[in-house]
Amino acid sequence: MIDHAHALDRYEAGASPVHALDARVKVALTVLFALSCALLPDGSWAAFAASWVLVLALGIASGLGAGYAPRRSVVALPFALAGLSALVAVPGRPLAQFAVGPWDLVATDAGLVRFASILARGWLSVQMAALLAATTAWPDLLHALGHLRVPPPIVGTISFMARYLAVLADEADRLLRARDARSARRPGARAGGSVAWRARTAGHMAGHLFLRATERSERVYQAMLARGFRGQLLTQDAHRLRPADRVVGLAAVLVLGLIQVAARMGWPRP
Repeated sequence: MIDHAHALDRYEAGASPVHALDARVKVALTVLFALSCALLPDGSWAAFAASWVLVLALGIASGLGAGYAPRRSVVALPFALAGLSALVAVPGRPLAQFAVGPWDLVATDAGLVRFASILARGWLSVQMAALLAATTAWPDLLHALGHLRVPPPIVGTISFMARYLAVLADEADRLLRARDARSARRPGARAGGSVAWRARTAGHMAGHLFLRATERSERVYQAMLARGFRGQLLTQDAHRLRPADRVVGLAAVLVLGLIQVAARMGWPRP
């Protein structure tokens, strides 16, 4: 059986300074980093490069290596293709022209710069988020969200989603094994019959999985109420900010601010 609980957890235990940093500081800096990338002007390649150097430095400081975050972020690159429309939506010097049905689309140099900037922003933000997940234990991350005044229902929903997605995946595995056990097949052949049969069986399995999930959620909710749950996740960790946490937080904010200023004043752009 696949261990779905560990498959969903990206935390890499370690004793690095990045691991020891308070979770609230790491969450806040991750959000600020993503905001900083979003605010960089199009074509600020030096600023994007400086932001990437910051990510790589954090990867090295965490003991995960400079290549950890880039490897983890590759899966998010296809989603950035949604910005392809910028190629033909931004006026500029024509680079290529092509027809899509009744429309004649023209890709411009400014559109190419806009698309590449969107790609860089998304890629850098996902890398920083990957480092956050790899250096922060899941309970600490949830409690950090609570300390940062994220509404308790949202924190609770995130917690239960991460916890019970693994349970739901295990239920789906059991349904698949039951289907294979009840489906006659030749050795080495796939279970089941025609495509219509497979579609009908998949629909039944989805409905059954929904019923199981609903029943389990009701049982879990009643059990938690019986044990005193009132919508807040408790912890024995006081989560006190140390002087080192404050210094690192202020230094990171200063670095991000300098990158913003330099991108608008000092570094040339196309």
